[in-house]
Amino acid sequence: MRKVNVCASKKYEVIIGKGLLGKAGEYAKAVVGTGKAAVITDDVVDSLYADILVASLENSGFTVVKMVLPNGEGIKTPENAFKIINFLAENRFTRSDTVFALGGGTVGDLAGFASSVFLRGIRLVQLPTTLLAAVDSSVGGKTAVNLPTGKNLAGSFYQPDLVLCDIDTLSSLPEGIFKDGCAEVIKYGVISSKTLFDTLKNGINNNLSDIIAECIQIKSDIVSLDEQDRGLRQLLNFGHTVGHAIERGTDFTVSHGGAVAVGMVIISKAAYKSGLCEKSVHDEIKELLTAYNLPVSTALTAELLLEHALSDKKREGGTISLVIPEYIGRAVTKKVSVDELESFIKSGLDN
Repeated sequence: MRKVNVCASKKYEVIIGKGLLGKAGEYAKAVVGTGKAAVITDDVVDSLYADILVASLENSGFTVVKMVLPNGEGIKTPENAFKIINFLAENRFTRSDTVFALGGGTVGDLAGFASSVFLRGIRLVQLPTTLLAAVDSSVGGKTAVNLPTGKNLAGSFYQPDLVLCDIDTLSSLPEGIFKDGCAEVIKYGVISSKTLFDTLKNGINNNLSDIIAECIQIKSDIVSLDEQDRGLRQLLNFGHTVGHAIERGTDFTVSHGGAVAVGMVIISKAAYKSGLCEKSVHDEIKELLTAYNLPVSTALTAELLLEHALSDKKREGGTISLVIPEYIGRAVTKKVSVDELESFIKSGLDN
């Protein structure tokens, strides 16, 4: 079992290991006490793991209610956030009660956002069941819902009280969803750790707990210095500006991890063409993503990608911040004008 301490506006532990869902009640009780527990999950995860979590919570003295939503990115809407809020109100939850977000990043973002709004903040435990959620969305306090004009445009910074990453839940993931998480893991290597990047060349499963812990430690270190995403934390968005545009441009038929993978390839190619990094940086990124069977190209045009990228939350007036890899293990942010962005993206698409 591994533990990572996150020191942001709220200090909390991220615990990584096997069999944690069956002990979730004990871990949560030690942090938030008992009281009422609202398990928020989706129909796929509900059939696999909700009974284990509910039994553990009840055995530790929690009174449990459960809300099950459909699986998929489409549920991450303001309407569903308010369904959760009304569910909590109808069950007379107070600030001494706790929301348990059981699922992937979609459930975690949605339940986290609802938790931040209900009573201006209720206790929250994140229980990620995907690799992507474990290394990324469950940690760091970003919660959000999507709007018709863009992804994650309505949200809040709201740190959980505890995060439990049960490695056993990752064994049930379809290969494609697991690979989505691998894209985010590779991102961490590119922006912060050549050692991690090189380790991933030998596969991920043999050192899965250690790799997850290293990614979370990298994120924790960044979040502790820039919780509100004003500067350093933007490094975590490598590949995401273009990635989010690909998701929207394909009506989310391309998954988040796959879109981010393509985004990393496009940005790194544009970076070396602009003299911001060596060609070898782009080549190494593309080669490793290909080894993990992640997509590395898109049929979308630069014009369409620009249209969607301009709705990105990282835009500030007439500029947008891009994350540029200088070499494997280090990245920097670069502000580009809206006028420059289209040509930059286009250079990353061209052969």
